[in-house]
Amino acid sequence: MDSRTKRRLSPAQLDEITRDALGCGVTSSEELTDGFANAVWRLGLDDGREVVLKLGPPPDLRLLAYERHLLRTEAMVYHLAQPVGLPMPDLLKASFDDPLLGGDYLILSALDGAPWNRTSLSPAEESALRFELGRHLARLHAIPGTGVFGYPYAGLTGRTWREAFLVMIGALLDDAVYYNTPLPATIVEIVGLVHMNVHVLDQVTAPSLVHFDMWPGNVFLDGDKRVQALIDHERAFWGDPLADFVTPTIFGELREDDPMIAGYRQEGGPLTLDRAARVRIALYRVYLYLIMLVEDGPRQYPEESYAPTRDITTRSLVACLDMLRAGHREGGQRQPAPHARV
Repeated sequence: MDSRTKRRLSPAQLDEITRDALGCGVTSSEELTDGFANAVWRLGLDDGREVVLKLGPPPDLRLLAYERHLLRTEAMVYHLAQPVGLPMPDLLKASFDDPLLGGDYLILSALDGAPWNRTSLSPAEESALRFELGRHLARLHAIPGTGVFGYPYAGLTGRTWREAFLVMIGALLDDAVYYNTPLPATIVEIVGLVHMNVHVLDQVTAPSLVHFDMWPGNVFLDGDKRVQALIDHERAFWGDPLADFVTPTIFGELREDDPMIAGYRQEGGPLTLDRAARVRIALYRVYLYLIMLVEDGPRQYPEESYAPTRDITTRSLVACLDMLRAGHREGGQRQPAPHARV
């Protein structure tokens, strides 16, 4: 997907970066275009290695509030998750406010596997992979936080998960107003439904590291069709582990018989899908679908590529808002909705 957030570098600039960072020159380069925000290249080096260069958006480009310092968030995940054995590339270099580029970049070891969404799998192989992913998510969520919820590098945090989530979704709705994003409900309606149901977030009392972008395109498989690496950690935040089951079931629902849940529980991850948990999941789906709609503002995707995504995302957002409306009625909560912060 082409995006205004993706920067362009010449072969000379790519060579200069790798020589400065790794002491090696570039012998080959290929831009990887699957991502949505950062510019990414696979580079062959003159010492025989292959690496991936991930370059953040132009520093003067206005992004969504949660997207501030995306690559710093991703570097944090590598530093925290690699020591506990989670499968991921090696972080070879992280440079922030780099003088050569005026921005942030990461250099990672290249993978020789293939993304899950580009691999042909039998139903049995698909089930085994979902079980394995559930185990990896449980290990990720076991990484202890420091007591702060939200996005520390973006400045969107709270002392409780309820407080942080309201800050996060409030900032996103501010972005929707700024970019004049067409939404299927008014800002006041969305804020009202969130506040009517947000009490369920008080069940989350300790922050867990949440990837929040664990769709099959971010899971690489090896030749045996097992998980080789989890990638693209820039959307990570400290919050509710349950939020990480949203992207693997995007535009669908999380079912009790999903092998991902069995793998998660086998690895010791606590997970109960009661009514309150379903409401929490609906809140996180609303947040994700809002991101997917509002991010077109700064990125300006080509209309012919983005229109199908916009359509299914809008329909899914409507369904989740209806679920929150129904959940409020069933729960009997009578909390007044505060004014929207926009």
